[in-house]
Amino acid sequence: MINAVGREIPSKIEGYKKVTPFSGAFSILGSGVRASSRYKTVLPGEAKVLGSLRDAIERVGLSNGMTISFHHHLRNGDYVLNMVLDEIAKMGIRDIRIAPSALFECHAPLVEHIKKGVVVGIETNYIVGPVASAVSEGILDLPVIMRSHGGRDRAIEAGELHIDVAFIAAPSADVYGNVNGVCGPSACGSLGYAFSDARYADHVVVITDNLVDYPLFPISIDQTFIDYVVKVDKIGDPRGIVSGTTSITRDPLELKIAYMASQVVEASGLLVDGVSFQTGAGGTSLAVAKFVRDIMRERKIVGSFGLGGITGFFVDMLKEGLFKVLLDTQCFDLKAVESLREDRNHVEISSSMYGNPHNKGAVVNNLDVIILGATEIDLDFNVNVTTGSNGYIMGGSGGHSDTAAGSKLTVIVANLLRGRIPIVVDKVTTVTTPGETVDVLVTEHGIAVNPRREDIKRKLTDKRLPVVDILELRNRAYKLCGRPEDIEFGDKIVGVVEYRDGTVIDVIRRVKV
Repeated sequence: MINAVGREIPSKIEGYKKVTPFSGAFSILGSGVRASSRYKTVLPGEAKVLGSLRDAIERVGLSNGMTISFHHHLRNGDYVLNMVLDEIAKMGIRDIRIAPSALFECHAPLVEHIKKGVVVGIETNYIVGPVASAVSEGILDLPVIMRSHGGRDRAIEAGELHIDVAFIAAPSADVYGNVNGVCGPSACGSLGYAFSDARYADHVVVITDNLVDYPLFPISIDQTFIDYVVKVDKIGDPRGIVSGTTSITRDPLELKIAYMASQVVEASGLLVDGVSFQTGAGGTSLAVAKFVRDIMRERKIVGSFGLGGITGFFVDMLKEGLFKVLLDTQCFDLKAVESLREDRNHVEISSSMYGNPHNKGAVVNNLDVIILGATEIDLDFNVNVTTGSNGYIMGGSGGHSDTAAGSKLTVIVANLLRGRIPIVVDKVTTVTTPGETVDVLVTEHGIAVNPRREDIKRKLTDKRLPVVDILELRNRAYKLCGRPEDIEFGDKIVGVVEYRDGTVIDVIRRVKV
């Protein structure tokens, strides 16, 4: 089957549900009944706090073949996923499927659990590090299912991703299971990705290193969803929530790109009072935010909301009065954590509210401008942020395709070349975000506008911005360093890339090593 972005998708994929090929960003609309979740009585005087993680695993009846979930707010500082899987392995439980919202370098021990048959399947939104490499080389028999942030919540709420046990890493919890992410020594901020896990999992276990008296305040996820609470020495290192991609770039070329992107935003006519804005976590994207901030200051523009993935930079804009509100699914640095704890205009939201396309209205639908990065972008404006130039998995959609679909203006910022590798190519290695939802590409060699957006092209041309055809950018890239060699893949499908509506937008095949 050839889907709407021209990808050949097998009619059947071993270990995957019935294949529905991607047919357009808004061709599959949601209507139905949300999945149910279990409930049970907790009697007066009954305790939820257990003595050990093993006690909790035994109480919830975790057994072979079940699906367990995790959230990634501690990012590369997370200890909980490894802790749980180590205990499961010691107990002799096998054939587990895991559904973490993301996997980072710190989750490298997962590779050994896969080799030993403890873990046999992964459904996630983002993978980097040793697990991504192992998956790319075919370590799993079942393909990894990769979704967007909103798509994961959609799958949970639709019952496509059923979670038997959710493990919630809680920086603070009380004895009855109320939790938040803003207090305690491992504070990581918003717990937005864990909301659906808590609400729809059959059983929910809270793991905390900061057990406090009842009732905890403020409450992010409340006691009515929680079965058991386990106190451990440490759930993670909050310094790990900060990565190298959450700082503003100092590279002159990337700063040039960022400045040009801010000019695109201004020329679009959207940068007026009430504007809503989000950037990705890349250094260039954050630099765009800096230049947009400068324009807002100069023209005394007051925005409606900033959305994310919140960084300290957005916190400063909130404090300065450039935004009225920040809506936050995850904090990218400790300044954002502090702001979420202290400022009532910094609001925690669920990832379903953020980007679920089938939930009666996601926040991304009200977004004016989104600035995103790209590993590759092709002549049809399809974007790849899932695999690298060598074919290995090195990321995933996260909120990329959610925000691109919802916002009025989607701007991709990228160098024309990364090292000696062209970013603008004939066809991207993997389609993450369909070109129909991408409006503008800004590079140091010029600005390409999607032919679907002639209105934007006219505005940029009127402002004398350097608008060029995307084919010209590709030609320049190939002239500078040649056409990239085709990557050799095996036949085995190691990953299925779902669009946010649950259709298959691409597949990832095993790399040849």
